Amino acid sequence: MFDLPAYLDRNNERIAQTLRVLLDRSQRGGRLVEAMRYSLMAGGKRLRPNLCLAAAEAVGGNSHDALTAACAVEMIHTYSLIHDDLPAMDDDELRRGKPTCHIAFDEATAILAGDALLTMAFETFTSLPGCPPERCLEIAHIVAVAAGSRGMVQGQMLDMLSQGTALTLEELEHLHSLKTGALIEASLAVGALVGDGNPEQIETLRIYGRRVGLAFQVVDDILNVEGDPAVMGKAAGTDQLRLKNSYPAFLGLEKSRKFAQDLIRQALAAISAFDAKAAPLRAIAGFVVERNK
Repeated sequence: MFDLPAYLDRNNERIAQTLRVLLDRSQRGGRLVEAMRYSLMAGGKRLRPNLCLAAAEAVGGNSHDALTAACAVEMIHTYSLIHDDLPAMDDDELRRGKPTCHIAFDEATAILAGDALLTMAFETFTSLPGCPPERCLEIAHIVAVAAGSRGMVQGQMLDMLSQGTALTLEELEHLHSLKTGALIEASLAVGALVGDGNPEQIETLRIYGRRVGLAFQVVDDILNVEGDPAVMGKAAGTDQLRLKNSYPAFLGLEKSRKFAQDLIRQALAAISAFDAKAAPLRAIAGFVVERNK
């Protein structure tokens, strides 16, 4: 039996140490870097960087080589959380069990901290240790597409615009494939590229990522209904208050749970040809539907 908690603990310690090193390069930033550090080092699941490392391993690469790229992906994810929490967007006061960045500092500092993490991520992608320049460029392009107006940012825009408006199930899936799924899929592609995976392996991992990414969002929707805020480190019940479209609102809780499980079965089927080196990816897929935060 693969020991996922031990795997994640080892990885998260390495991720945290690498993030500290990368942040220390900006030590003259004062209050700005303090705000960046506050959000980036607040913990969390570290799902995206762990998927990046696991993808590198799955294609036969060394996860150590993917560590810096994985941390750059986490910078982008953290920037998105800082901005999502702002009063002009989701207006949340709690994230990862702590006051959100704009509450702990102020709104302007939070905006700039998010901006700085985003740009720092691409600075990092352009200078990955041991990575040929053309591959660094390919990685940066993949993440830029996933994070920008064709991916995560567009998904957030659609999420805001759809509040109070009934979407179709197809429209909701499209929204979440951008808002949540795009960066998860990109994390896997980046890890596979760093691990020197071939095009077929990379495409297979993208399919896995699309299924896992959507399942992750379905479970998030479920937890927003019935999760424990003390465990999750953030408020529950906010989707209904904001009149957001969600899978429980469309399908109900039981059918939403079944849908998430079906997506994970599809994700596992996509990587069925991979050998034992993909055990972490298989275990992470299970974690996505079993988590309580």
